[in-house]
Amino acid sequence: MEPMLTFALAKGRLAEQTFDLLERMGIDCHEARNPGRQLVLWDRVQNIRFILVKPSDVPTYVDHGVADLGVVGKDTLMEAERPLYEMLDLGFGRCRLCVAGFPEAQAASVEHATFRVATKYPAIARRWWRSQGKPIEIIELHGSVELGPVIGLSDVILDIVESGSTLKANGLSVLETVCDVSARLVCNRVSLKTKRDRIRWVIDGLEAQVRENA
Repeated sequence: MEPMLTFALAKGRLAEQTFDLLERMGIDCHEARNPGRQLVLWDRVQNIRFILVKPSDVPTYVDHGVADLGVVGKDTLMEAERPLYEMLDLGFGRCRLCVAGFPEAQAASVEHATFRVATKYPAIARRWWRSQGKPIEIIELHGSVELGPVIGLSDVILDIVESGSTLKANGLSVLETVCDVSARLVCNRVSLKTKRDRIRWVIDGLEAQVRENA
C-alpha cells in the first residue's frame, strides 16, 4: 500500500473548494465532506487522511509533521511564520490584505509618535511598519476590526478586504495594499523527502486542476 498522506484543511469554504479539486483527481472526499462529530476522515482506498481544523492551526499541524500537506490562506501563512514549503497557489479564496482607515489617517502616521494599528495579524503588522521605519502600537482584535478607527481605538486597521463593502459602510477606505491573498498548498519539509512521489502526484494533479479552472 502507498504511504499514508495526511491533509490539514481549514474548516469551511477553503476545505470545500479543496475537496472540489481533489475529487476531480479521483480522491474520495465524501467522508471528509460529511464529518459529523468525527475529527479524522479518510479516503481509505487512496490511504489519504483528512483533519479539519481552525485556519490558524493548519501551519502548526503541517510544521510538526502531524499533517504532510495543508491548504491555508496566504495571510494565515504569513502570520504563522512557520518553516513550510509553499508548493502551489490554488487560485481560490482571493482577497487582499490591506491597511484601511479614514483618509486623514495617512497624515496621522506622520504626526503621531506612536501609530495605533488594530489587527488580528500582529506579526505581519510589525514587519510591514518596521520596513517603513515607523513605530506602532498594535491593538490585537479578533472581532469586527473595522470598529477600531470608527470608535477611536486605533488610527488604522490591517485586515483582509474582499468587496470593501464593510469599510465603505463605516466611512473607511483602503489606504495601502500589503499583499494579495489566496489559498496555498503547503508541505512539511520532511514529508517532501520521505513521501516525495506521493506528494508530487498531489501537486501535479492539483496544478492541472488549477490550470483547467483558470
